[in-house]
Amino acid sequence: VSLGCSKNLVDSEKIMGMLKEGSHEMVSDPAQAEAIIINTCGFINPAKEEAISTIFKMAEYKKYNCKKLIVVGCLAQRYKEALIEDIPEIDAVISIREYPHIHEILGQLLDGHDLVSYAKAERLVSSKPWTAYLKIAEGCSNHCTYCAIPLIRGDNVTFPMEQLIEEAKQLAARGVKELVLIAQDTTKYGVDLYGKRSLLPLLQKLHEIEGFHWIRILYMYPDEIDDELIEGMAKLPKVLPYFDIPMQHANHRMLTAMNRRGTKEDVLKLIKKIRETFEEPTLRTTFIVGFPGETDEEFEELKQFVKDVHWDRMGSFTYSPEEDTPAFDMDGAIDEEIKNQRLDELMQLQQEVSFANQQKMIGKTLEVLVEDQDGLRGVYRGRSVHDAPDEVDGVVLFTSERAINFGEFVKVKITEAM
Repeated sequence: VSLGCSKNLVDSEKIMGMLKEGSHEMVSDPAQAEAIIINTCGFINPAKEEAISTIFKMAEYKKYNCKKLIVVGCLAQRYKEALIEDIPEIDAVISIREYPHIHEILGQLLDGHDLVSYAKAERLVSSKPWTAYLKIAEGCSNHCTYCAIPLIRGDNVTFPMEQLIEEAKQLAARGVKELVLIAQDTTKYGVDLYGKRSLLPLLQKLHEIEGFHWIRILYMYPDEIDDELIEGMAKLPKVLPYFDIPMQHANHRMLTAMNRRGTKEDVLKLIKKIRETFEEPTLRTTFIVGFPGETDEEFEELKQFVKDVHWDRMGSFTYSPEEDTPAFDMDGAIDEEIKNQRLDELMQLQQEVSFANQQKMIGKTLEVLVEDQDGLRGVYRGRSVHDAPDEVDGVVLFTSERAINFGEFVKVKITEAM
């Protein structure tokens, strides 16, 4: 069971690949499983609650066929001792820092089977076969005051380019057509290993691999996106002009309190550059509302910023206090009711912005990756260049008189938008 983000999913796929290499059989029904592994998220409170709920749900299967219940991932890293103490049904808790030895630990737990090295086993891709994530780094060195990721996964550690190219070639050979680059901060790729930002050289090498049709980048820190990267991406047709730029706020005092680098003005210049360089770029962001001390005026500034930029895609969250982070003890906690009210206001505003943006698509022809049929014969569902996978963004519904294979790229004329 893989919970949380796509970065966690890659870890799960590596564990599954290693287990498969060790002659273990994967089953989709937990009732058939002799061992259940839960890869947990521990980023914010709702994620922790989901993880605990899933552990208890899976523990029920120990009354039947399941002999080993194993917990790994972010929650396991932060609360290993508490999980062992409080949930006796758990047979093992494996923290992220133990991953280099996970093949040995799981080998001992699962009746002494020999398991190949975690690093060397080929991933068992669990997503749709035409799309796969490539995790290019682990951890994060930004140390935003609200974020527990550096506590859980440590500072940013870049994976060597040769290792990533080899993994990407394996994915392409298996039929992957859309490669999605992920890390806590993809734009910091290479700084620790090569002494400079190296995302563009990595993209150039990935672009040369036959088989990929789209290369998409997620989690780009705004002040690390420079002219060289933007102009370099423009020369690589497979690399989509999809800019996922988590802003978190627009007000300078709030950004400083969050330990976010750069200003609203810097981002406006960046957006101007992107829109001048690409014909139809996609600009995506996320915001936190209700951070300690956020005033009504600062929230209004955020709303105005959303109106001014006209983000193509936007997500927003209420601030979640995380123990051991600097923001946890900050003065000026915002009432939950006010947080939720601000969240509703911001998302309703973005609905209006999004609707206006979508209307501009009517009459245009978009390239769409076909992923499903929508119940009715001849009605298909897919994603355009503007839409990231796994319901991060929207979908394109269309009809076709000819049968279309899933994983195929087609041109779709837009006649209506919601």
